[in-house]
Amino acid sequence: MAKKLSVGVVGATGMVGQRFVTLLADHPWFEVTAVAASPSSAGRSYAEAVAGRWFMAGPGPAATAKLVVANAADVAKVAASVDFVVCAVDLSKDETAKLEEAYARAETPVISNNSAHRWTPDVPMLLPEVNAHHAAVIEAQRVRLGTKRGFIAVKPNCSLQSYVPAIHPLLGFGPTRIAVCTYQALSGAGKTLETWPEMVDNVIPFIKGEEEKSEQEPLKIWGTIQNGAIANANAPVISAQCIRVPVSDGHMAAVFVELATKPTKDQILAAWREFTGRPQQLKLPSAPAPFLRYFEDDTRPQTKLDRDAGDGQAVTIGRLRSDRLFDWRFVALSHNTVRGAAGGAILTAELLTSDGYLTMK
Repeated sequence: MAKKLSVGVVGATGMVGQRFVTLLADHPWFEVTAVAASPSSAGRSYAEAVAGRWFMAGPGPAATAKLVVANAADVAKVAASVDFVVCAVDLSKDETAKLEEAYARAETPVISNNSAHRWTPDVPMLLPEVNAHHAAVIEAQRVRLGTKRGFIAVKPNCSLQSYVPAIHPLLGFGPTRIAVCTYQALSGAGKTLETWPEMVDNVIPFIKGEEEKSEQEPLKIWGTIQNGAIANANAPVISAQCIRVPVSDGHMAAVFVELATKPTKDQILAAWREFTGRPQQLKLPSAPAPFLRYFEDDTRPQTKLDRDAGDGQAVTIGRLRSDRLFDWRFVALSHNTVRGAAGGAILTAELLTSDGYLTMK
């Protein structure tokens, strides 16, 4: 790309916002030219705004540190300075929905980590290797919004991004029922062991809203575009439990799956090994190759060892074996703030740039 697209990070001071800033540093296609957050951070340099609450390893990018934080609610000002925004605000769902739509109506595309528009029928919820074709619904959304270039695209919840990519290559075998238990890192709540001492030596068997998202969002991801909206798939039926564990980063999933046809272990392994998504075919900058990685070692994947596979964008899988109640069971792992949050959104932006939806103003 001859000239980089300018991007604004809205919600830049939180944990996911910080991950956006670090991942976008030296990106070959995108350059952070604006950071925005709450009024309490506005007017200060980014370095000052995150002082004492920088969660990333190492210092923040020097170029971003010098930027003056804008008020995220000052849509006209932020929108005027960027080609598109990535969004990770910490607001209510209604407030987030209104803010993101305001940016879209200001002809500034929004790639969102938030959940506010995941169930808006003409907003694509993109897991780039799985449902890149859903971007086509953006044209209907633009008609509704009355925009020429503005739109909203969202990424799915972090809880499902370890097991949905592993199930997707098995759709040809007809999955009918899935049971999954996810073991989710503290960073998914924007916390660390230092800031959440109650989690040390502890497990909490409840994460508000996660189980519903884990059970329902895959059906939109596997849905079809009908009359300018995404119609959810009817199957498979998914039952989920989501548990918070004392791990810094990385969501692990224990998955049980029933399949209409009865593939052998070798057939399943071949489906994973041979699967490639559009990001890999396009050789997008953040696309991991391979996307899915299987370990023969029964002790892998391990969160500490394998969450950074593919620079945090790959999904690792292990322990495929037959099951007495379902047909097969396995474990899968993804990095929740890279693939599951900021990194997945950046890969989505790369895909939409490649397909012509993100352009310079």
